[in-house]
Amino acid sequence: MTSRRPHVLLALVLAVALTTLAGRPALAGVPTEQLKAQIDRVIKTLEDPQLKGHPKERRTAVRQIANETFDFGETARRSLGRHWQGRTDAERDEFVQLFSDLLERSYISKIETYGGEKISYNGDAIEGDQARVLTKLVTKGGSDVPIEYRMHKKGDRWLVYDVVIEGVSLVSNYRTQFNKIIQTSSFSELVKKMKTKQEELMTGQS
Repeated sequence: MTSRRPHVLLALVLAVALTTLAGRPALAGVPTEQLKAQIDRVIKTLEDPQLKGHPKERRTAVRQIANETFDFGETARRSLGRHWQGRTDAERDEFVQLFSDLLERSYISKIETYGGEKISYNGDAIEGDQARVLTKLVTKGGSDVPIEYRMHKKGDRWLVYDVVIEGVSLVSNYRTQFNKIIQTSSFSELVKKMKTKQEELMTGQS
């Protein structure tokens, strides 16, 4: 349901973001520090000798941390855009659950393909309850990929709701796709396609 390049890049970015710790970030504010704290938890999980021989349990543990790092509900709402307003509470709940599960299964599981890429942290910018954490991915080939994590504050926590890779927003990418399906067909058709994709991913990971 997404173009190949954003899909592959995001899979790589989420995997690296959740597995790479490249020293103390410069000019780090609370959003960056909280994100790094979650990264520390994932690293410990991946290095846990009791989980190395149990990929399903390790993946479950990583997904739990991801749920505490990313606000998948906010990502879902923003991705649906103007079509969110016309949905019932039941439709919204179902969409958020489907969308969250698809993101987790599609990207978080890619953590196992991590190949040694590095991330440098370049500070953050905070405006009220919104923040941008600026990073740079250094690929194994030596090229740099700018990545921006967009976060918002909920209580005393900063959660990621969007990732911008080389100027391409995850939210905007999905919003374009979802809007096209709804306009050419219906919201029900979008949900149907998402359920089909979910079943495919579940089968592939079983």
